[in-house]
Amino acid sequence: MCVSHKMKRIFPLILVLVISTCLSMYSRAQVTKIMGKVVDAETGLPVPFANIYFKGTTIGVSSDFDGKFSLETNTPSDTLVASMMGYEMISMPVIKNKFQEIVFQMKPGNISLPEVVVVAGENPAEIILRKIIRNKNVNYKKEFDYYQYEVYNKIEIDANNVSERFQNRRIMRPFKFIFEYADTSTINGKTYLPVFLSESLSNFYYRNSPKSEKEVIHAAKVSGIENESVLQYVGDMFQNYSIYENYIPLFQKNFTSPIADFGLTYYRYYLVDSAFLSDKWCYKIMFKPRRKQELTFTGLFWVHDTTFAIKSFEMEIAADANINYLNDLVLSQEFEWIDGKYWMVTLDKGVADFNILQNNKKTLGFFGRKTTTYRKFVFNHPMEKEFYSTPANVMVSENAYKKDDDFWETNRHTGLSKDEQTIYHLVDTLRNLPAFKTWVDIFETAVTGYYEMGKYEIGPYMSMLSFNSVEGARFRFGGRTTSKFSNKSRYGAYLAYGTEDGRVKYGLSALFLLNSNPRRALSTNYKDDVEQLGNSPNAFRDDFLLAAVFRRNPAEKLSRTREVNLNYDHEWFNGFSNQINLMRKEIIPVGETKIETNNGEGIPVKKESVTATEISLNTRLAYKEKFVLGSFDRYSLGTKYPILAFEYSYGVPGILNGDYEYHKVKAGIKHWFNTFNLGWSKYILEGGKIWGTLPFPLLWLQPGNETFIFDEYAYNLMNYFEFISDEYVSLYYSHHFDGFFLNRIPLMRKLKWREVVYFRGVAGSLSRENLDYNVFPPITYSLKKPYYEAGVGLENVFKVFRIDGIWRLSHFSHENTNRFALFVSFYFSF
Repeated sequence: MCVSHKMKRIFPLILVLVISTCLSMYSRAQVTKIMGKVVDAETGLPVPFANIYFKGTTIGVSSDFDGKFSLETNTPSDTLVASMMGYEMISMPVIKNKFQEIVFQMKPGNISLPEVVVVAGENPAEIILRKIIRNKNVNYKKEFDYYQYEVYNKIEIDANNVSERFQNRRIMRPFKFIFEYADTSTINGKTYLPVFLSESLSNFYYRNSPKSEKEVIHAAKVSGIENESVLQYVGDMFQNYSIYENYIPLFQKNFTSPIADFGLTYYRYYLVDSAFLSDKWCYKIMFKPRRKQELTFTGLFWVHDTTFAIKSFEMEIAADANINYLNDLVLSQEFEWIDGKYWMVTLDKGVADFNILQNNKKTLGFFGRKTTTYRKFVFNHPMEKEFYSTPANVMVSENAYKKDDDFWETNRHTGLSKDEQTIYHLVDTLRNLPAFKTWVDIFETAVTGYYEMGKYEIGPYMSMLSFNSVEGARFRFGGRTTSKFSNKSRYGAYLAYGTEDGRVKYGLSALFLLNSNPRRALSTNYKDDVEQLGNSPNAFRDDFLLAAVFRRNPAEKLSRTREVNLNYDHEWFNGFSNQINLMRKEIIPVGETKIETNNGEGIPVKKESVTATEISLNTRLAYKEKFVLGSFDRYSLGTKYPILAFEYSYGVPGILNGDYEYHKVKAGIKHWFNTFNLGWSKYILEGGKIWGTLPFPLLWLQPGNETFIFDEYAYNLMNYFEFISDEYVSLYYSHHFDGFFLNRIPLMRKLKWREVVYFRGVAGSLSRENLDYNVFPPITYSLKKPYYEAGVGLENVFKVFRIDGIWRLSHFSHENTNRFALFVSFYFSF
């Protein structure tokens, strides 16, 4: 599969992360950073809820449940103090503008306290929690008709886990100069190097009825990138969440909010302090999970004593949560009382620590940091009606990425640190190094499948050699233009040759991008090649090398096709689009494949080819769907709402030598959704019908799979051509438990494997006209009796594999079929 040009434009930045493994353990901090722990001097046990602060200042924090704390400030004093009731106060010297680790060993104090009578009753923290829940609708679901605000968003990526060993490797010598920029994090003490920075300044607009959300990005700056399409994803709409919701969706998983309506089921709460915050008296409550390996948080929040609105919070995911590649994630927000009426988020921060290996301090990793500030709130003052009707939800102003330094100095909500100021220079310098460009080429080729050569790219390399029964060894060479050739059009071509059939195959393609957002595009392609009819849309390419290696049956059912397509894509607004397609396709049987029809007297007539000309209209509705846009292609990030699709096709006889007249209709719905804390589910319901008498290659060929690579859009134990129909209805359902059961088994918990169950079935029929007209292959059967298969699987095996055991539940007597088989696939998931 190919990765978009936009993705390729940021691969140099990702490669910076790879190079960063060579960094030495320098620490050139620009602020005073302290990590530490508070323990009992006699027992060595952690002391939670201790107060740690700089002497003579109001800068301080509390130790967490493990006695740990961290502080970072530009204005420290030279002494750090720890205090806790029942212990003697203790002070430690601080070296300013350095990173340091401090352990407070607190001695029990001889404090005489008056007698206290403890009376059984409800935990005061739980009383406050119930009031927070009771006031959610007032404090969160505000009854605004309209509101708007200004957003400043900053995203930083830092390479971490630097080592002196990698620094001294020969291949890293050209990058020695970057070592001096290393710093140390107070999240976990890792040394890091800032390598990527994006900034954006935008205005967000909301209308309640009919609901509409718009963001206009006025200014944006991304280190190392001058691609306008990427700027949509540095704004605010793609990166928000709310603590008031019962679940906080992160990395396609539902984390239970600490103030969920059922929070007491998942958390323990402790009232530890009260104080004035911005002239509001607030209570400080700390919380931690009740059980291990659930998708929960540990942390604290401050709550206003009158409105019971959250004033601020800081929390991190539970250390043993079953999630991949994420060592740590810290989230925090601050709220302000705006216009004496509304609690609004004014500061939103997050820090994530990513690493391929969990809790490993030697392999490459990186921090992702997000800081968002909100200002200039305006309530119930609408924009012009036409503004809310614009087709794109995120709009980028003209020349947004060309703002000068003076503009940013004036309009940034917060200034850049010295580390952040160096990032733009660092990345631009790296990109111009010949050694860096070489690593970029290697990395891009491995990930995208194409080798870029300026205005052109060669590939895909995994299709340059493959094997099948018709062609024998197949050799292919192809390529396409890049955005350096043109950012409005792309052209591609390939040639292929088979040693067994001795034929040359080829393909040509062109795409003209009329508008990127909303998408308007014209494309055309032609191919004269062999093809596996009845493949699913998710299957590997026919000439993909791995598909040849993992076959369970020989590839002997191929057909030669001569096909030309002309497509026009028109997105009316984000999530709603139409496609008009004109296709002319000639199917020529090769190898073991034959196409025969009856002449009306029961005598089979062999057809040398079948030709159809078809015009189709496709409609797709995906409410609030988000995309990653490339220079030419785009990739869906999904939506939490069902996706509806409808296709109508008409076979046009007599045009471009089309032989058949017919009508085809297909409709479907698919939906991905979280199921509370039980994981997530996905279903696909689809049906289709054909009106017309056609040779079998033009009917519905139910998608089979004759490899051992799992394909969720195919019937994995069904052979090609096994079931053919002119009307059908199908259902796919899978549920991913995300370790819900295995996490409760001590021996399995460490493996972090995850359970999945799967079902797929189809029922259909053939009209009498199509039954009488066709001489079907001997391997083809009717769907009057539905076909079913079901399976169970394990995901997250070595973090990259999924293994499925699938059972065939009907039609056991068919030739060359399996009742059970194991399938493997690559599966990457947090």
